[in-house]
Amino acid sequence: MIQTDEKLQKVLARAGLGSRREMEKVISEGRVLVDGRVATLGDRVDAAVKIQVDGKPLRLDTAAAKPRVLLYNKPEGEICSRKDPEGRRSVFDRLPRLQGERWISVGRLDFNTTGLLLFTTDGDLANKLMHPSTTIEREYLCRVMGNATEDVLKRLTDGVQLEDGVARFSDIVDGGGEGINHWYYVVIMEGRNREVRRLWESQELQVNRLKRVRYGSVFIPSKVKVGQWIELDEKEIANVYGMAELAMPVTEAPAGGRGRRTR
Repeated sequence: MIQTDEKLQKVLARAGLGSRREMEKVISEGRVLVDGRVATLGDRVDAAVKIQVDGKPLRLDTAAAKPRVLLYNKPEGEICSRKDPEGRRSVFDRLPRLQGERWISVGRLDFNTTGLLLFTTDGDLANKLMHPSTTIEREYLCRVMGNATEDVLKRLTDGVQLEDGVARFSDIVDGGGEGINHWYYVVIMEGRNREVRRLWESQELQVNRLKRVRYGSVFIPSKVKVGQWIELDEKEIANVYGMAELAMPVTEAPAGGRGRRTR
C-alpha cells in the first residue's frame, strides 16, 4: 500500500506509468495534479490524496496492487512498440488487458528475433532491470552463417569496437550444426540495439536465426509455446526483483487474486 509521505514519482512508477525518471519528467512538465494543484518535483503524497495524470485520475488502489510480471515467448514478425505506422503486429497485442495500469516491456527484441520477453506493471522494476548498472546476463541461441574460426570467437569474447563502443560476448558455447550454418549459445551483459547481430557482423558473419532463451535466471518454460505468455507467481516475481537488486513491494493482493495462467 502507499506509505505515509512517499515520493510522488515512486507512486506513479509503481502504478505502471513508467520509470521514476520518466515520471520525474512528467511531473516537471506540469502534467500531474495532486488534490487539484499542479505537482512539483519533491512532492510527497499519502493514500488520502487525489492524483491526476494528463487529466486522468490515478486509482491509488491500483498503485497499491501487487506488481505483475509476464513472460512472453515472442514470435518473428512482431514489433516491441505499442503502435506501428506500417501496421505490423505488436507484442502488446497478445497480452492480457489491464485497467488503470499498463504493461511495460523489459527491453526489446528485433522484429525478426524470437524468444523471451518480460513485461511488468512496475515501472521502477522495468527501469532497474534495463539499466546498464544492473549487469544481468542475456543468453541467445543464434544460427550463424559463415566460418567462425577460433580466432574469431576469441575476438568476440575479448571485445570488438562497434559504432557505440566496445562490446563482447561474455560466453560462447558451440551449439552444433553442419555445413555453412552453425549454432551458438552466446551471452551478453547489456541490451544495446541489435548487439548480438552487430557483434557477429563485425567479423563478416551473418546471423540468420536468433532467439533469446534466458534473461538472468529466468528461462522460457517448455510449455510456453511461441506466441504464448505466462504470468509469474509470487516466488518467481520475488526472484525477478532480486535480479534487479530491489526489494519486492509489500502490498495487499486485490480482491479475487490472480492465478497462474498460460496463453
